[in-house]
Amino acid sequence: MSQFLPEFLQSYIPNTIQLVYLVATGFFIVGIKRLGSPATARNGNQLASFGMLLGVIITLFDQEIVSFEFIIAGVVIGSLLGAIAAKKVQMTAMPEMVAVFNGFGGGASALVAWGEFTRFAPDLFDTQSLVTTGLSILIGSITFTGSFVAFGKLKGFINGGRIALPGQNYINLTLSFAALILVGWFAYDPGSEIIFWSLFALALIIGLFTVLPIGGADMPVVISLLNSYSGIAASMAGFVLGNNLLIISGALVGAAGLILTNIMCKAMNRTLASVLFSSFGGDSAGAVADTGDRSVQQTTADDVAIQCSYAKKVVIAPGYGLAVAQAQHVLKEVASLLEDKGVTVKYGIHPVAGRMPGHMNVLLAEADVPYDQLYDMDQINPEFSSTDVVLIIGANDVVNPAAKTTVGSPIYGMPILNVDEAKRTIVFKRSMSPGYAGIDNDLFYDDKNQMFFGDAKKSLQELAAAIKELD
Repeated sequence: MSQFLPEFLQSYIPNTIQLVYLVATGFFIVGIKRLGSPATARNGNQLASFGMLLGVIITLFDQEIVSFEFIIAGVVIGSLLGAIAAKKVQMTAMPEMVAVFNGFGGGASALVAWGEFTRFAPDLFDTQSLVTTGLSILIGSITFTGSFVAFGKLKGFINGGRIALPGQNYINLTLSFAALILVGWFAYDPGSEIIFWSLFALALIIGLFTVLPIGGADMPVVISLLNSYSGIAASMAGFVLGNNLLIISGALVGAAGLILTNIMCKAMNRTLASVLFSSFGGDSAGAVADTGDRSVQQTTADDVAIQCSYAKKVVIAPGYGLAVAQAQHVLKEVASLLEDKGVTVKYGIHPVAGRMPGHMNVLLAEADVPYDQLYDMDQINPEFSSTDVVLIIGANDVVNPAAKTTVGSPIYGMPILNVDEAKRTIVFKRSMSPGYAGIDNDLFYDDKNQMFFGDAKKSLQELAAAIKELD
């Protein structure tokens, strides 16, 4: 594209390009920073998007060969797919969509590295370029297949439990070691097609074998980790292309993903190694808890309406069941009705509520829930002792007291929402089935707890009608 500029301007292009890359990087950093708060997240996303647009445009000046036919076709097709996805994909499917994005990001990085390598003779690449090409293909391919396995587990057409061969961990370690050897071999002998395609194939297999053994309960951590992988693969591709912006942006995504992965692991009281090399829980659909001789107290919409309407403070603890029922808008209506009666309403958000980081925050934001009513676990836990009623909607393991009291439980030690400290808890649930950890919830049998059985959306609609009748 630079050939269309006057000759005297062409000498300034290299430095100008690097300067614009630096400006775009600034937009990325500020954008990521603003994503840390729901109040500024939209603006942060816009800033980062503008930085990416700036980077894409200036990159056209940074390449000697640009096929505008393919670029225009890619923009048109990508825009159409993005517009359709934005309109059609439900909030319940956001985790699956993020998994797909991660997969395509990793796959694109691998293809970019492959394409750049095939443009030139192998002997024109130095050792660094060959190593980064191999790593981009390795990490990108692992991300591609691993992300689509995660997509399948979240979507339900792949069993959410542990799918593993005997000695799966040792198999994975052996394959990973073999892949690293192939990267080194590829750097030593780049002209060997057998080594090149063996690396590609082995990386795709590692992606499958890495995620298949991981249970559905760990999918939030897996999604964060795969997001990090996609950034690292992009950074490696940046080294192959010699593109500073791609190196930096990929590194930012990789670092942010690793930080988020660490946060998610701490929220589940698990190490990353335990997530990758063991699993707990899976698809609990159809499972029924072993209640023994214990009984639960059932309640009705009228009873819940009275308790909430005459309370001073009500805390709402949402979970993935809220998203499945698509009940966020009805929940907002119930909260507004209570606020009209002078009740203080707050939302307690557990870091791993839902199936991806921030799922509940996004879901509630869609229903126009005020940002200042959303409290993370550390903020809301001290308030439960002074809370009159807690409405637990679609959450299970993240409110299970066994995490604090039952040594040996799969979730023992996991930080939870301390809802059991409130004067009254009311659980909105379809049945007594356990959560992803596959264990019974002691909260259900607490004397201070009541069960409101039924579809969350229908139950909340009944509750809203009952509150209105009290006027």
